[in-house]
Amino acid sequence: MKNIHVITPVKDNIEQTLETAKAVMASSLHVPYSYTLYNDFSSDEGTRLLEEASKETGFRLVNLSDLTSHPSPNYLFVLQREQKLCLEEDAGLLIVESDVVVRPDTLQGLWQAAQEHTDAGIVASVTVDEEGSINYPYLYAKGKENQVLDTRRHCSFCCSLLTPELLRRVDFEQLNATKSWFDVTISHRSLQEGLHNYLLTTLPVIHRPHGSRPWKQLKYKNPLKYYWLKLTKGLDKI
Repeated sequence: MKNIHVITPVKDNIEQTLETAKAVMASSLHVPYSYTLYNDFSSDEGTRLLEEASKETGFRLVNLSDLTSHPSPNYLFVLQREQKLCLEEDAGLLIVESDVVVRPDTLQGLWQAAQEHTDAGIVASVTVDEEGSINYPYLYAKGKENQVLDTRRHCSFCCSLLTPELLRRVDFEQLNATKSWFDVTISHRSLQEGLHNYLLTTLPVIHRPHGSRPWKQLKYKNPLKYYWLKLTKGLDKI
């Protein structure tokens, strides 16, 4: 792994996204890396704010409206694009979602873990709330703090490094285009290819669940409406 492509997909949720971006840009990462925000059809005002922040802080901004007419979410498009770019450079793909705040040592820690575990397909940081308690989507890791877990459970893409070996073995062009999110599928494919997925409860990141997709808060506030939207509109296919 010669370098790392760090990406954050975003649709609106601008204030929190910029907090994510500032934390990434403040990382103590000692290997070459690039940082790109993929703007997935945010509002005009949101796009303007992202463009201003890009000029001020130095992250690269890609407006997906310049590349595709496919409606949001465009997670698959981003994954396929980045897979090609990473394979050209023997780079890892590190996804930091827009409802996550990394620590200064997070990205370096993920890279180091991937170097130490040469059989790794995915290396992920556990997510915690503001008080430091493990939260969704890693509730299964509660009670296993300060460990490196070789897990058969799926690794969320909240904050995960996909290694070059995984990118070589799993063709993202073959993923099911009717789905919206691909962390479960790619986690399982990693294992099927003989790789290992590691969850680092030694390296937590703050996560505000579904902050990047506010409508999903209905799952807790109004579950009947959430599942109705999921069924009738085909939202949130995993």
